[in-house]
Amino acid sequence: MTSAFQTIGLIGKPNHEGANQTLVALHRFLEARGLTVYLEQKVARTLELTEARVLDLVDIGKRCDLAIVVGGDGNMLGAARVLARSDIAVLGVNRGNLGFLTDLSPEGFEQPLSEVLAGNFKTELRNLLEISVHRHGTIKSSNSAVNEAVLHADKVAHMIEFEAYINDEFVFSQRSDGLIISTPTGSTAYSLSGGGPILTPDLDAMTLVPMFPHTLSSRPLVVAGSSEIQLKVADSNDAHLQISCDSHVILAVMPGDDIFIRKHPRPLRLIHPPGYSYYHVLRNKLGWGSRLY
Repeated sequence: MTSAFQTIGLIGKPNHEGANQTLVALHRFLEARGLTVYLEQKVARTLELTEARVLDLVDIGKRCDLAIVVGGDGNMLGAARVLARSDIAVLGVNRGNLGFLTDLSPEGFEQPLSEVLAGNFKTELRNLLEISVHRHGTIKSSNSAVNEAVLHADKVAHMIEFEAYINDEFVFSQRSDGLIISTPTGSTAYSLSGGGPILTPDLDAMTLVPMFPHTLSSRPLVVAGSSEIQLKVADSNDAHLQISCDSHVILAVMPGDDIFIRKHPRPLRLIHPPGYSYYHVLRNKLGWGSRLY
């Protein structure tokens, strides 16, 4: 039978016993079907698969049709920021805690993965954020985020001052612990803990969620995904600040800097096995009530 994907990259959680077991099982399963399989080089070092083909994460994105990420949402986020640069499908096997982005169970991946390989799957395009820090008109640093970008002080619970503009139009000034700018994917992550709304993944939107604002009138704001958000950091701030991208990548921010946040030009191509339902995921992960009737 012809597979919908011929070249597959396996990415995992390094030095995690459960993830290693799943990676070995996936490798054997896929090679038995005659597919070309590559291991990401960081996890390849921890597996006893001496004959396995190995690539780094960037080359997996360039050379493979499908990437399977074994781990939790954190592993998926780290891989997704790199893989989104390439036109590659991404599928997750959950070896973490919540697993909003990882669909397959490590105990029973064979049947749903067989369906995916046969071409029976659902595709979702998930927007990412593109973040850049500007100082005196020059870009000092930049990165991307799948979930959110967070402006905050480098000290715990420290009030900062900034202004927010959307498409060059002034929106508000704020004194708070910071601001969360989230994608729909990230609306069930840090933004949700901060009181932000849940956005379904098909929405082309971003949310701005204040963190402990020094006024009761500040509320989460949902804007179009095509918007350009500019945060002007006040010169009066007495501390260094940071932009945190998915809680993984930190960009340094100084008083007086400008931060620009916009939709990344390339979305993440996430695929799901048959029967996937976003609302089922929400009910399961957030403990929502079951049917009354």
